[in-house]
Amino acid sequence: MHNSGLASQYTRRYNNSMALEEYKRKRRFEDTPEPPAKVATKPGHRFVVQMHRASRLHYDFRLELDGVLLSWAVPKGPSLDPADKRLAMQVEDHPVSYFDFEGNIPENNYGAGSVMVWDVGQWQPLSPVQVEGKYVPANDQEARAMIKKGDLKFRLEGERLKGDFALIKMRGRRAGSKGNEWLLIKKHDQNEVEGFDIDQYDSSVLTQRSMDEIAGDNASAEWRSRPAGRGKVKAPWLADAIEKLDQKKAAERKSASSTASSAKAKPKSKKSASSDGQPSAKAEPIDIRASLHAEKKTKKTRLKSA
Repeated sequence: MHNSGLASQYTRRYNNSMALEEYKRKRRFEDTPEPPAKVATKPGHRFVVQMHRASRLHYDFRLELDGVLLSWAVPKGPSLDPADKRLAMQVEDHPVSYFDFEGNIPENNYGAGSVMVWDVGQWQPLSPVQVEGKYVPANDQEARAMIKKGDLKFRLEGERLKGDFALIKMRGRRAGSKGNEWLLIKKHDQNEVEGFDIDQYDSSVLTQRSMDEIAGDNASAEWRSRPAGRGKVKAPWLADAIEKLDQKKAAERKSASSTASSAKAKPKSKKSASSDGQPSAKAEPIDIRASLHAEKKTKKTRLKSA
């Protein structure tokens, strides 16, 4: 996407009828389990990081704003070490319902591969003007201006990512550049971790499954929300999603149990038919010793008669 394309994308983003056109254009929803392109009407500031094993393993970093998820593909994933400057390629906006998408995108579809929810939480834009040496919260209007300028500062409160970050657009145009390159950088604060190793976290924060378990799950070919149904949940939006999932799973278990009971109650024996088409009587077991005794007795009778 060229600079002019990005500029027009910012203009369209706030026009709900066109916000997800690029997302829809790239997908065949009759083939992919991904959620439909629907702009959310309820404001929110959730974020999600999804580990995506496609043609190349990468992490998708998404921030909720104006009814969509602003999205960047981060090849090496985010880091809590300020020394790491992670390349982040801006991609098309995604629907808000994508924040808990976890499953398998079939072959021959855009982004084919397995997706795992690596982190979720809330984000907050930060004013570029510091107060007493500290960043203070900003509003959505300021966030839009920072994105347009190419320097977005924000704070994350997730399961794994916490603290202040910045997304800075790269100005230098390299050969082959599409103009969508940003850098994702952790700011210095009490949440920084020197030498942060992203590979230490290899499971979903929603379902606790590994990427291999998700890849081998046939049920993941069907889109559904997949938050974990265990433990105390602080965020109301996540608690609602968990409750809906638990209700759906309970209904599925009830349906499966009913089907199994019906199959068990149905007689499995088959009646064998005789040559004239009538059911044949069940054969009685043969007593071999009794047969031999009868045969010897018959031979003795024949000898006496002779």
